[in-house]
Amino acid sequence: MALFSSLTPVFIAIICVLIGVIMKKTNGEKEKRDTKGKHPSRPWVDEDLKDGTDHPLEEEEGEEEWQGLEENVAHVPFTGERYSEAEMIKRSQAFYELLNKRRSVRFLSDEPVPREVIDNVIRTAGTSPSGAHTEPWTFVVVQDPYLKRKIREIVEEEEEINYKKRMGDRWVNDLKRLRTNWIKEYLDTAPYLILIFKQVYGRLPNGKKKTHYYNEISVSIACGILLAALQNAGLYTVTSTPLNCGPQLRVLLQRPANEKLLLLLPVGYPKKDATVPALTRKPLEDIMVVM
Repeated sequence: MALFSSLTPVFIAIICVLIGVIMKKTNGEKEKRDTKGKHPSRPWVDEDLKDGTDHPLEEEEGEEEWQGLEENVAHVPFTGERYSEAEMIKRSQAFYELLNKRRSVRFLSDEPVPREVIDNVIRTAGTSPSGAHTEPWTFVVVQDPYLKRKIREIVEEEEEINYKKRMGDRWVNDLKRLRTNWIKEYLDTAPYLILIFKQVYGRLPNGKKKTHYYNEISVSIACGILLAALQNAGLYTVTSTPLNCGPQLRVLLQRPANEKLLLLLPVGYPKKDATVPALTRKPLEDIMVVM
């Protein structure tokens, strides 16, 4: 009896520990279930916009296969333009002044834009450099009113969820000063929508996947050139990354599974009463370091 009495505190301690472990495990499983039912609040919420460049294709891991590229590309003489120093300064200043007028315009007119201009600006974007010259981009031009309406419905439905649940208070508050929300009227009114898809991989003649090196960076550079080309032509846009809309828009536009939506640009002329935020840009000394 004395032995049992002396061991009682030990038994009680062991039982308490076991109860604690069981309760902790139960609470942990409950938290996991609760988390699954909630939209996470984080600054990056779209899987399509993640860059998979550094991850090799599953089918081709460890393989060194011919990628369908020419083994020996002919090299030809190159002759570039050469300007005097004075002309270089003049041209660079003029180009800066042109692009410094670029603004994100959310109030676009439905006034028609010549289709040839759209063709030319996309040709210009297609001159962009790309990893191993794979040219991993697709520019989908939408002018059909029905498709524009469906795109707006998809974007606004997802954007409302983004603003209310996914993006988080800090992100939403940072956007308030720009007076943006999930209502995207310009998706209806702009004469053209340009949706830029990155091709995360291509296809070889034998059907196997073909690596598209640095596809995210390559397509991003092409988008920058496209923005400059639009500004040069006197057209305006707003860079739109419709979070979590990629899969639905890909199906709507009948794009293949290897294409991921990177950017959506409504393109047109600004409305006569269009406004933009009174923003300033960082001075040169804040964005350039000379070593």
